[in-house]
Amino acid sequence: MPIDRRTLIASAAALAAAPAVRAQSTEATWPPREQFRLWPKHPPNSPRRLPTPNNEMSGQPPRRELHLRGVAEPIVGVYRAAKPDGRALLSLPGGGYRFLSVENEGINVAKAFNPLGITVFVLAYRLPGEGWLEPQDVPLQDAQRAMRLIHARAADVAIDPARLGVIGFSAGGLLAASLAVAHMDPVYPRLDAADDLPARPAFAGLVYPVITGDFMRVGTLAAARFDTDRRVRRDTPPVFIAHALDDPTVPATQPMAMLAACQAARVPAEAHFFQEGGHGFGPAYLAPDLPGAQWPQLFDRWTQRTLSRTAA
Repeated sequence: MPIDRRTLIASAAALAAAPAVRAQSTEATWPPREQFRLWPKHPPNSPRRLPTPNNEMSGQPPRRELHLRGVAEPIVGVYRAAKPDGRALLSLPGGGYRFLSVENEGINVAKAFNPLGITVFVLAYRLPGEGWLEPQDVPLQDAQRAMRLIHARAADVAIDPARLGVIGFSAGGLLAASLAVAHMDPVYPRLDAADDLPARPAFAGLVYPVITGDFMRVGTLAAARFDTDRRVRRDTPPVFIAHALDDPTVPATQPMAMLAACQAARVPAEAHFFQEGGHGFGPAYLAPDLPGAQWPQLFDRWTQRTLSRTAA
């Protein structure tokens, strides 16, 4: 379905700027003190030999950041808001399913959204190219299980499970979109009572996202269920999109296809396509004079409006 640029939603008014998150020179710490494991034993689809964890700083200042590889034991890092308002985010870092950009698209997400009252859960999920059996399923297994366990812990972490959403970046955007449209897919057997709880997010934020599985070219990820735009239905949760038109890694046609699918299915959606920004602009890595630097505030305001309509 072709998209008329005039239908793309633009911000109608200037937003009050929240505290900016700027890149730091000190090395990030992972995992945080508060964390929990997803699986009581070995994760599903485990091979005989698990991948070897390899966490390392990558890149040069000011874009030097922590990357994770070899995730053998997926965990959720918990970053509590000092003054929680009940909202929560499961943050899914990107990295092309070759590594996890856990600092740029996880730790810095918490730094940006905690001051806004939002508790952030950062998922270190398994990468499909690291020897797992039926590798296309392992990221979605981890994302579904994480959502269910967060639901089970909602009272302990002072969140409202009805206000729990997901946000994903690049390849993590594909995983977030997959969770939005495939949260009921039976990708692992029931383990405990937590698996009776929903994995559906209340809303989905897709930031410079991959949308179709064939774009990733990882194993059998091109299965039809990972073409997430083709699986959007009327009951798909509301979707927020932020993307730069000059992105050299993920073409704007990817999120535009998701926007078109949401419009066709009458799913509430808001999209911001910025002229400049490139790829990988987590909360810390975009010049403050560029409009795209305001995406966290745009997303914050959108979640508030979306959740208020849902509760009405």
